[in-house]
Amino acid sequence: MDLQQLINDCSAKQKKGLHFITASILIWMLITIVHLTDLNIEMKNILTFCCSAILFPAAWLASKWLKIDFEGKGNPLSKAGILFSVNQMLYILIAMWVFAAVPKKMLMVYTMIFGAHLMPFSWLYDSKSYLFFSIAVTIGALIIGLFFPPWVLAAVMIVVEVVFSLCLRAECKNINK
Repeated sequence: MDLQQLINDCSAKQKKGLHFITASILIWMLITIVHLTDLNIEMKNILTFCCSAILFPAAWLASKWLKIDFEGKGNPLSKAGILFSVNQMLYILIAMWVFAAVPKKMLMVYTMIFGAHLMPFSWLYDSKSYLFFSIAVTIGALIIGLFFPPWVLAAVMIVVEVVFSLCLRAECKNINK
């Protein structure tokens, strides 16, 4: 297979990572709930990190529900997808620093990291949606995070992730044509 065939195969079998984006809807719901509580900001931030811990189990369940090949077996580009995801863990160190230095802005930085990490997937899945949402989430998180409380940003992310999921579903329908 040439590179474009591998990209097309990865996009089709993994439905452009729809299971991860669908799982992230649940995570953003949990983060919104956390930030609507009366807990202090440090505890909210710790719980935000904890909410993210369910990503892989939730994505695995979503892959079963959506009939997606979770591991992308047989396609060497699946390893790139794992690398793109794990790379985000290094950037979370920035959010951890913000947690200590400017706790009220931690969710904003966390969201910007989330948005930015989507960009390489635009190449992996040959997806305009990933490119658009990578830029929109990163810039939108900065703007919303500067002017609104964290719970607003988290709530907006629920809507963004739902729309993103719908865009990916539309892209997946075009793969099969």
